[in-house]
Amino acid sequence: MKSLSLSQPHVIVMVGIPGSGKSFFAEKFAETFKTPCVNHAEIALLSQATAEVVEKLASYQLDELFKTGLSIIVDGACDTHVQRAELTKKAHSHGYETLYVWVQIDPATAEIRSTKASKDRKTPLLTQEEFTRLVKRFSAPASPEKSIVISGKHTYATQAKVVLKKLSAPREIAAHSVTPTRGPQTVPITRRNIAVR
Repeated sequence: MKSLSLSQPHVIVMVGIPGSGKSFFAEKFAETFKTPCVNHAEIALLSQATAEVVEKLASYQLDELFKTGLSIIVDGACDTHVQRAELTKKAHSHGYETLYVWVQIDPATAEIRSTKASKDRKTPLLTQEEFTRLVKRFSAPASPEKSIVISGKHTYATQAKVVLKKLSAPREIAAHSVTPTRGPQTVPITRRNIAVR
């Protein structure tokens, strides 16, 4: 397995309507790069708690993970501008940068994924009413939120390339714009020696 190595730790936040593929990407990315993931749906399932308690548990888990200085994935509870602004503020206070990964898909496919039972799932994730309510509640990321878009219909490999390209870009720009005036020679950061080890 590879590990994610960034000059500044990131909170990679999954954003999108239910059924877009946020959790699928978060799970695969976390597994591929040994990145801890705060998954609100999993916390809710394990705790059988109210939404308020789930949010408190997720916030506690995130606070503990901030102490590690490792990049983190957050999957859930980032449907609105207010929620994302609060998370960005919290992340910055711990020395983290945020990257919003907006998983886009057509509403019809998202609805089928969310409200229909499948061979993997005996019962649907959401009722039709819950799906409609969550879609109405969702607010798309605005430009200051530093988001990138991936398709919920693309393969994980294609999605991961887009995210890794974005994560590596600031390091490359920084490496090429800094010229040491004194001291030992530095090794430039290139796409080959960053992001994945």
